[in-house]
Amino acid sequence: MASETVAETVRAPFVYVRETAMADPRGFLNSSREEWPRRPVEDRVRDWDEVYIPGALLPIIRTQADRCMDCGVPFCHDACPLGNLIPDWNDLVARDDWRTASDRLHATNNFPEFTGRLCPAPCETGCVLAINQPAVTIKNVEVAIADRAWADGFAPPRPPDRLTGRTVAVVGSGPTGLAAAQQLTRAGHTVAVYERDDRIGGLMRYGIPEFKMEKRHLERRITQMRAEGTKFRTSTAVGRDIGAAELRARHDAVVLAVGATAGRELAVEGRELSGIHQAMEYLPLANRVCEGDLEASPLSAAGKDVVIVGGGDTGADCLGTAIREGAKSVTQLDIYPQPGAERDENYEPWPVYPKIYRMSAAHEEARELEIAPEAHADARLFAASTLRFTGDVSGRVRDLHLVEVDAERRPRTGTERTLPADLVLLALGFSGPDRSDGLVDQFGLGLDPRGTITRDADFATNVPGVYAAGDAARGQSLIVWAIAEGRAVAAAVDRRLTGDSQLPSPIRPHDRPMTA
Repeated sequence: MASETVAETVRAPFVYVRETAMADPRGFLNSSREEWPRRPVEDRVRDWDEVYIPGALLPIIRTQADRCMDCGVPFCHDACPLGNLIPDWNDLVARDDWRTASDRLHATNNFPEFTGRLCPAPCETGCVLAINQPAVTIKNVEVAIADRAWADGFAPPRPPDRLTGRTVAVVGSGPTGLAAAQQLTRAGHTVAVYERDDRIGGLMRYGIPEFKMEKRHLERRITQMRAEGTKFRTSTAVGRDIGAAELRARHDAVVLAVGATAGRELAVEGRELSGIHQAMEYLPLANRVCEGDLEASPLSAAGKDVVIVGGGDTGADCLGTAIREGAKSVTQLDIYPQPGAERDENYEPWPVYPKIYRMSAAHEEARELEIAPEAHADARLFAASTLRFTGDVSGRVRDLHLVEVDAERRPRTGTERTLPADLVLLALGFSGPDRSDGLVDQFGLGLDPRGTITRDADFATNVPGVYAAGDAARGQSLIVWAIAEGRAVAAAVDRRLTGDSQLPSPIRPHDRPMTA
């Protein structure tokens, strides 16, 4: 049986009983939505600090938490794969009980300071208030609780009282790997995390720009995990620096959480020209500058006409990075038509996460700085498809040729145009785990047609004792799904090693987000 200390970290440590149903039954009627304000554009693009005004969240967050209606059936729970107890911690914040709010938040989420900054908040689109009003600022409340927990000492290391004598290797230190490692360590197993990069964090370290999440938040959790007993092995690529068979022989179980880092390609004429790079070649170098490893990025956008191919979050990260590096111009191409400002109730009814027009901090910066005069005001060109690249006599890219497309991605006659492009960044998403280290082949892992690792209902691969979780098996997804996968695979491994488990399992391997 798990010790009392372990039990407190893997399930809700108490039953929360409210004195009244809601802190303010009229809160959602009396207060409008107010979000964490961002620093002025002209200030924040001069540095790499987070875009939000420090200290500006706490003065507004209690009123915002009061807007929660404590719904009888809270759809925010279902919209979040972690099963976060959102009405509970909204109510506790409204009552100024930060310690208990922190306990409730950490009962379902290992890293709320990550999700509160990086998750697009599907919980908010599932908020019942969002049926006819702006949703509760769930994401802002979450990050406020997490930051307050650290400031007030509510997140101490929680090592187990005793060890099980079983060892587990976790390969990959992104959110899935870290969540799995922390859960298994707290359950009493001896866990070693293997990371091929020189620092822990995966894409949170070298993919997410500093202005979206300062790495001090990551370092703080790593320090906590070390104090709990988790071991970290950096600069160790499984399949290259240590063979798959040797790793399997060393440990009672292996969890593969290597992510889906194989970038999708753009097979068009001129792709071979120099100056065309995958986003994940570009972003890590900028992060290394922030880490102090480099004085300047060898792929810096400074003084260049930059075109980003891909309209997702990774493309927006490239946009904000290029702006801070001093690009001459930046244009982001999105093959999809520009979405509307409101959800289409016929195709994406509440509480489904809708495809609507959203403006990230980077797009706001591009709009105010007028960084892409030939594009939409926020630097995006919608319904745009790349035809080919052309270059100069030295073989370097100089122009990108594009065409407008309809909803079926068919070219519109007479819409071809050319954009100057000294640097092209491909942000087209990811197709599966990177196979260059040999890990997949050495283990002999089964792959599905998408290139992701196959697994059964218990997260187990076709190789005995080897489990797969996160983007490597699910495919590219959100950070909340990554953490949920890490928690769920930890429960599966714990159950296999001990015969039973007190660890929570918030999702099954084949669960997917809610769709219409």
